[in-house]
Amino acid sequence: MNIPIEFPHQIFRAYDIRGKVELLNPAIIHAIARALVSQFQKMGQTQIVIGYDARLSSPTFAKIIEQVFIQHQFKVVAIGCCSTPQMYFAARQTHGNGIMVTASHNSKTDNGIKWVIQTEPPSPEMIQDVGELASQLLFNQPQMFELFPVEHDIKSEFCVSYQSVLLQDIQLKRQFKVVIDGLNGSAGYCAQQVLTKLGCEVIALRCNADGHFPDHAPDPSQAKHLELLRQNILHYQADFGIALDGDGDRVVLLDEHAHIISADRLLALCAQMCLESHPKHEIVFDVKCSAMVRQVVEQLGGQAKMLRTGSSFLRRYMSQSKGFAVFGGEYAGHYVFNDGRGLGYDDGLYAALRVMEYLSQFPDMTLSKILAVYPERFYTEDTYISTRGIDPQILLREIEESSHHLDAVLSNIDGVRLDFKYGFGIIRASNTGEFFTLRFDADSPAHLDNIRQIFASMLSAGYPVIAQDILHMH
Repeated sequence: MNIPIEFPHQIFRAYDIRGKVELLNPAIIHAIARALVSQFQKMGQTQIVIGYDARLSSPTFAKIIEQVFIQHQFKVVAIGCCSTPQMYFAARQTHGNGIMVTASHNSKTDNGIKWVIQTEPPSPEMIQDVGELASQLLFNQPQMFELFPVEHDIKSEFCVSYQSVLLQDIQLKRQFKVVIDGLNGSAGYCAQQVLTKLGCEVIALRCNADGHFPDHAPDPSQAKHLELLRQNILHYQADFGIALDGDGDRVVLLDEHAHIISADRLLALCAQMCLESHPKHEIVFDVKCSAMVRQVVEQLGGQAKMLRTGSSFLRRYMSQSKGFAVFGGEYAGHYVFNDGRGLGYDDGLYAALRVMEYLSQFPDMTLSKILAVYPERFYTEDTYISTRGIDPQILLREIEESSHHLDAVLSNIDGVRLDFKYGFGIIRASNTGEFFTLRFDADSPAHLDNIRQIFASMLSAGYPVIAQDILHMH
């Protein structure tokens, strides 16, 4: 057995385990599985579901984890190739315990692990604990590992029970023509079936699970990945386009003109939907969302709550709100309904279905018309720029200090966010690598450029190269 000289501590991140497949050899997966067993045992748990995504290595990794849990007397329900929301759903049968082998929207060269204990995602500290224990176990395990290729297996019984709950929940008042793009991930198969059973006319693209991801990474947040979907919406004159990420917990919607709906506008619409039935309740969103979301929530009489970025933080906050937070969303495309419907976790398909259901109540409305009250913003996508070897915390502190003379509201719950009257800018340290993540948003192109210039000018003296990178980002 080839034990790596260094344990890959960098794959244990703020909200899951994720990294290059070559860092995740069977010995590492076995050690991680044993560390996970220890964490579940400490919480007094004895049952678990295990699912996996479309990636080529996923079924083998899931099998290793399954064997380790069985060796430790756990009752394991192996649910096969599925979406992460299906895993969350199935975990309700095992006291909310589940593991998903997935690298979500990352490229095919990556893999990883997400989990829930008693319905809650692990805290960043719990993820680090698993990493620490796994690194100790790795160097103390005598076993040799033989790898047997495991085939992807979609187990229809788990797919059907998940579907039946969605079909009971969603009531469409009229039928739609829908194009669904599964991006060759593990969510497309089930999503296509649900839409068909709801009576929609369905045009299905890449709804087969294919870990080769022949076209590109299963990431719908990149507009260039949605070109096939756009062409099909226009060709078939569809009412809707739905794109799911690699494990189905994120969604991007397109309207009947094949226009990509920004997460800010979709959040505003979902907030409106939930506040109509639950007035004065709380709507939750992450620091990368525009000020429009807060403004809409407050105009509708709701309470706006901004959190740090990370879908696990969003889910935990909402589950602990005792029903007061009725909806939450993230700029990255995670949407959680907690309004007495939905299952309290991020499910891309379910979010799309709720929007369709709401739209179906208005016979003459299209998605673009219903969203017209939330005007399009001018913004940059999430952009990564290299830290260039600089300690992110020092740079962020300096920006914070430089910002005090500006006419802006400062938030530092996750990086540095500055809200101006006409838009905002944020710079934060990436959870995934040696990068800063930046995003700017404004009500006009001129204001957008102004915010970018402000951020660059605060860094031009001490960090001229990073200032230039900011000026050149798209």
